[in-house]
Amino acid sequence: MTHTDIAVIGAGIGGLTLGLALRRRGTDVQIFEQAPELGEVGAAVALAANGTRVLLELGLGDLAAVSVVPSELVYRGWNSTDRVVSHPIADWYTQQFGAPFWGIHRANLQRALVAAWGADDLHLGRELVGLRTQGERTELTFADGSTVSAGLVVGADGIRSRVRRWITGVGPVYSGTSGFRGLVPRSAVPDLPDPDALQFWMGPNAHVLHYAVGDTINFLAVVEGPPSWDSAGSVRPAADGELAAVLRDWHPAVRQLVEAVPQSPRWGLFGLPPLNRWSERGVVLLGDAAHAMLPHHGQGANQTLEDAAVLAGCLAESTDRTVAITRYERLRRVRTRQVQRSSWVTSPLLHLPDGADARSRDVRLHDLVEDFSWIHAYDHRALTPTGKASA
Repeated sequence: MTHTDIAVIGAGIGGLTLGLALRRRGTDVQIFEQAPELGEVGAAVALAANGTRVLLELGLGDLAAVSVVPSELVYRGWNSTDRVVSHPIADWYTQQFGAPFWGIHRANLQRALVAAWGADDLHLGRELVGLRTQGERTELTFADGSTVSAGLVVGADGIRSRVRRWITGVGPVYSGTSGFRGLVPRSAVPDLPDPDALQFWMGPNAHVLHYAVGDTINFLAVVEGPPSWDSAGSVRPAADGELAAVLRDWHPAVRQLVEAVPQSPRWGLFGLPPLNRWSERGVVLLGDAAHAMLPHHGQGANQTLEDAAVLAGCLAESTDRTVAITRYERLRRVRTRQVQRSSWVTSPLLHLPDGADARSRDVRLHDLVEDFSWIHAYDHRALTPTGKASA
């Protein structure tokens, strides 16, 4: 049996970031990942200031070289290139929030985190099948028959977390919406207005988000339905032309974007209900395992990065693990619940048909920066004068 101080389950963005933050403080950390190798998952990720400041603190500023900073945020109606509202990003955003906004291929982010962590203390092909507490330690059992004894276990194993199942038994909830994704060469969308901007096209029963990542445009098209979804999986095959049929009457630039690449499978969009607790007897949750949310604020990865920084700070500040975990939950549960709720109610607002409700929404979008600056301005280093997390 292997012994470690802290065992992290999951080598995604949250698990690796937490590992790096803890290692900087001299903590013994081992990361266990069920996949036999780490590959690209998803197309791209938007990193806001509340996330990039964590990466910069960990010395990962070189990610700027493989990221794109959007020129601005633009909202448009579904059948017109007229701007409903626009807000600057670029240099203004960095000056406003103290860290940049990056659009980055998820594979590049994962690659940088893995390179920073290294091969040591990273264990692939370890599928967790059992947890058992024994006094102040937890015994982990993996499908290959190996066992690990840890002083603290961190479940960073995503929305379908096995660690969360052990703590609470709560599972993901289907939102009633689904998404199609794509990466489109810039050259394939000559009619797309403002290709360097982060843009939402809003329309009846659907919206399309896109932003530049390198020499490609990353898009997510979210549509209503299907009415139900088996919670066991997030991806379903979709017949060719399903997305194009939904958007057949939309502006030609939108149709050009989504039809420029083969249609992806359909991704069911799931979230978690707010959990009453994130921990149990030396086991604690992080990231999507604790608070998976819909993607309409682009905050999934950013909230995970915040979690990692705050948990590392709490563990460094107190030698009593129970105290540290209590502080971590106190600092994170309210904030992530607010972001979850806001993301959930945003989807129907983006899918309004033309009419009075849509016009009222468009007026409110002019106050977007003021309304949501609380998300982007969050700085984990300012939680106490020493920069460490505190209750």
